[in-house]
Amino acid sequence: MKQHTFVTPVATAVKKGLALTLFPVALMLTGCSQSQAPANQAEQSVQQQQADYLNTALPLKDRVKALVDSMTLEEKIAQMYNDAPAIERLGVPAYDYWNEALHGVARAGEATVFPQAIGMAAMWDREFLNDIATVISDEGRAKHHAFKAQGISYRYAGLTYWSPNINIFRDPRWGRGQETYGEDPYLTGELGVAFINGLQGDDDTYLKTAATAKHFAVHNGPEITRHSDNYVVSDKDLYETYLPAFEKAVVDADVEAVMCAYNRVNGMPACGSDMLLKDILRAEYGFDGHVMSDCGAIADFYDRKAHASTRSPAAAAAWAVNSGTDLNCGVGTLSSFANLSFAVQKGFIDESLIDQAVTRLFMTRFKLGMFDPDTSVPYASIPLDSVGSQEHLSMTQQASEKSLVLLKNNGVLPLKPGVKVAVIGPNGDNQDVLLGNYNGLPVNPVTVLDGIENAVGPENVTYAPGSALIADIYGHWQTLDSDVIFHRDEQGQLQPGAQVSYFAVERSKMTDFSHPHFPATMTGSAAATETLSELTIRNMHSPVSGNMLEDYGMVVKAEVVPRESGSYLFDGKGTITLNGKAVEGAVALEAGQSYSLEIQHIFATDPVSNTADNLLREWQLRWVNQSTSLLADAKKAAQNADVIVMAVGISPRIEGEEMPVKLDGFDYGDRSSIALPAEQQALIKAMHKLGKPVVLVNFSGSAMALNWEQDNVDAIVQAFYPGEATGTALARVLWGEVSPSGRLPVTFYRNLEGFAKFDDYDMTNRTYRYFEGEVLYPFGYGLSYTDMQYSALQAPSSLTAGDDLSLSVTLKNAGNYDAEQVTQLYVRMPDAPVRTPNVSLKGFTRSALKSGQEVTVKLSVPADELVYIDNDGKKVPYQGRLEVFVGDGQPGFAKGDKITETIVVVK
Repeated sequence: MKQHTFVTPVATAVKKGLALTLFPVALMLTGCSQSQAPANQAEQSVQQQQADYLNTALPLKDRVKALVDSMTLEEKIAQMYNDAPAIERLGVPAYDYWNEALHGVARAGEATVFPQAIGMAAMWDREFLNDIATVISDEGRAKHHAFKAQGISYRYAGLTYWSPNINIFRDPRWGRGQETYGEDPYLTGELGVAFINGLQGDDDTYLKTAATAKHFAVHNGPEITRHSDNYVVSDKDLYETYLPAFEKAVVDADVEAVMCAYNRVNGMPACGSDMLLKDILRAEYGFDGHVMSDCGAIADFYDRKAHASTRSPAAAAAWAVNSGTDLNCGVGTLSSFANLSFAVQKGFIDESLIDQAVTRLFMTRFKLGMFDPDTSVPYASIPLDSVGSQEHLSMTQQASEKSLVLLKNNGVLPLKPGVKVAVIGPNGDNQDVLLGNYNGLPVNPVTVLDGIENAVGPENVTYAPGSALIADIYGHWQTLDSDVIFHRDEQGQLQPGAQVSYFAVERSKMTDFSHPHFPATMTGSAAATETLSELTIRNMHSPVSGNMLEDYGMVVKAEVVPRESGSYLFDGKGTITLNGKAVEGAVALEAGQSYSLEIQHIFATDPVSNTADNLLREWQLRWVNQSTSLLADAKKAAQNADVIVMAVGISPRIEGEEMPVKLDGFDYGDRSSIALPAEQQALIKAMHKLGKPVVLVNFSGSAMALNWEQDNVDAIVQAFYPGEATGTALARVLWGEVSPSGRLPVTFYRNLEGFAKFDDYDMTNRTYRYFEGEVLYPFGYGLSYTDMQYSALQAPSSLTAGDDLSLSVTLKNAGNYDAEQVTQLYVRMPDAPVRTPNVSLKGFTRSALKSGQEVTVKLSVPADELVYIDNDGKKVPYQGRLEVFVGDGQPGFAKGDKITETIVVVK
C-alpha cells in the first residue's frame, strides 16, 4: 500500500484543473481512507523515501522502489518519455535517454569518429572493437559530466546510448545496412557482444554507459514503408537468422536496453508483440533491462498511414506497455505515452505495469550512478581532454587501416615511392564519406586528397572530382574561406575573411500548431563580433553569454569574389542573400567580381525535441560550381600522373535512414540498383582509356556491383566509410606501409537478378548462407600483399553432441610483408533433417605475423553453435558428418593452401 500517494496526485490535479478526472482514479487505486492523511505526514513520507533512494548503503532495488513509490501517476508517466522532465519536489533531475554512439559519440560536438559500423565489421576483430567501444564510452562519460556540470540535459547529453544496430544486413538495397555488422548472425553477434561490453564497462557496481541492442526485431528495410510494413517470417528464419545476435547481446553481454522496431512482425507491431517482448526477450533470454520504442513507433500503432492497428492513442500506449515497451521515443509525433493517464482512468492498463516500466528505467539510471556522488562513480573522473586525444586519433587510424578491403590487385599495389598521383573522383575530397551516418564532428578529418598529399607532397598530386556523385548531388563542395571571402576595413579596402556579429535571441509563444515550435528572433545590438577566415563555426558556447548551448543569433557580412565564373549552388543553414537578393537555387557569378554576401542564422534550442542546434552539427557555408567541365578537368589532372587513384562510390547523403532522395538507383535512403551511378561509370571508363594504372577506391556502406571495374581496372579497394583518419590510413595501405587485412562482412553480388522483393523476409537465396547464384566477391573475402598459407589442421575425428569443438591450424606468412590475417572457420551440416545454410561461419580470429613467421592458431566452437534450427524454430544439437573448413575465406572461394578442411563425426 502506497501511503504517500493519496494527497499529492490530487493536489497536483487540482492545481492543473484535472481533479475531476484524476481524483476518482487516485481514490480507486489507493483507497479512500488514506486520502485524509495530514499534509505533513505525506511530506514526511516523501522525505523518508527521498532519503532512502539516495542512501547508497541500501540495495539498488530498494532505492529504486523508494523513488518510484514516491511518485504520482502523472510523474511516473512523464518519466516514460525519452525526454523525462525533472521532478523538483523529489530532487530528480531532467534526463533525455536519447543518445547515439554507433561508431563514436554522435551529435554531441567533437568526438573521435571511427569507421562506420560496417567498416568496423570488416576488421573482423573482437578485441580491437572492444577497445574502440571503450574509447567511445570514455569520451561519452567525459562529455556527459561536462554537460552535467552546466546543468544541461538535452538530447545527446546522457549516458544511455542507442547503439549498436545488430540487425542482419540481409539485402544489399538497405540504406541503413551501413550501421550494422553485416549479413552473418555469428559475426554480428560476436562483434555486438564486444561492442556492448566496451560501452558498458567492467565495474562490479556501475555501468559505464548503457548500450542498446536495436532494432528488435526482423528489421532491415525498406525505409520508406517501415512504419506500415508487416514482415512475415517463419519460425526457422526468425531463430536461424534474425534473432541470434540479440540472444548473444542479452545472454552473453547483458545489454542494458533493447529498442523495438517500427515494423509489424507476423501481424503485430514489434513494440506491441508479446511473442517478441514477453515470450522471447524476457522469458527465453531472461532480459531484465528496459525496452524503448523506435522514435514514433507507438504512434504508428494508430496512424492511419502506418499500421492502423488500433484507432485509439490511449489503447496504443496501453498495448505497448502491456507488451513490455517501457520508454516512448516520440519525436515528431511527440509522446503517445502521454495518453497513459487516460488509459489508466478507463481501465485499459493497471498502474502496476506503469510502476514496472518506470522501475526498469530508473534501475538503469541508478546503475549509471546518476543518483550517487560522482566521487563514488569511477567513470565520473574521465577528463574532457580525453575526447579526440592523440591516443584516440591513433586508434581510429588503426581501425581505418584494418577495415580497408583489397578486392583486386594485378601487382600495381603497393605503389612505388616517387610516383606522381592524380586523385580523381567525387569522393576524393569529400568529408561526408569519412563519417557515415550517426556520427560526431571529427577532430582531425583527413580526406583521400589530404592523405595522399601528406604522404607524397602536394607537388606530386593533382586533383579533380571528375563528376557529381549522381545528378546534382556533389562530393566536392568547398567551404568558403579567405581565398574568396573578404570584408572592407575602415579605409574601404578588401581584407581576407568575413565579419560576423552575434546577437541575443528572444523567444515568443507558439502560434503555429501545425508545426509545433517556439519562434526565435534576434534582438538588440551586436553583443560580440569577430572575423572568420573560413565560414565554419563549431561553437558550443554562446558568443553572447558565454554559456554552453545557449541560444544566439549570427549575422555574417562579406564580399564574395569568385575565382571562376559559373553557376554556383550554396549549401548552408540560414537566410542567404547576395547583393540583397535571397539565394534560391543556382546563382550565376562572374570571376573577379565582388558580391555582397549576408547570412542570418539562429543557433537555437528546440524545447519540443529537446535539442540544441549547435550541439548536433557545425555550421558551414559551402558552394559548388555547377558549370565546370568536370570530366575535362579530370583528364587534364591525370595527364602527367603516373597512376590514377579514383575515389568513387556513393555517400551517406544518398543512402541512409528514411531520406528524401528519389533518384535513379536510389529510393528514399535505400537503393534500387547496386551499380555505380552512370556519371561515375563514365568517369572510370574515361580514366581507363588514358592507359595509366587505375586504382579504384570505392566508398559505400553497402555492396556495389563493380563488374566492369573488376575486369578492367588494376586494383580495387573497398573503403566503406572509414572514419576521420581515412586519408592517412588509405595512403599507408596504398604505399605498402600497412598490408591490407580487411575482409568483407557482406556479399558483393554481380546484380539483383533473381532477388526476391525487398520486403520479402524469407531468407531463401539471400546472403552467403543461402544464395545459390554467382557472386562478384564473397562474404569473408579480402586480399593481402603477402602470402598467408594454412596447413596441418588438427581436429578430433569424432565428437559427442553437446561438447565444444576445439581445433588448431598452422598459419605461415610466406610472403615479404609483415601483415595481419583473419582466419575464418566455417561448417556445413549435410546430415541435418531440415534445410541448413550452405555454410555457416562459426569462428574467426585475427593474427599478426612478421614475414616468414609461422604460428599455431587455435579456434573453439562452443556446443551451442553446433546446432541446427528445425522448422519450429528450435535449436537441435547436430549429429552426423560435420564438414569443417579453416582458412582465408569460404570453401569454394579460398583454394589451395589458403584453406584446410576436415570431417568431424558428431555422435
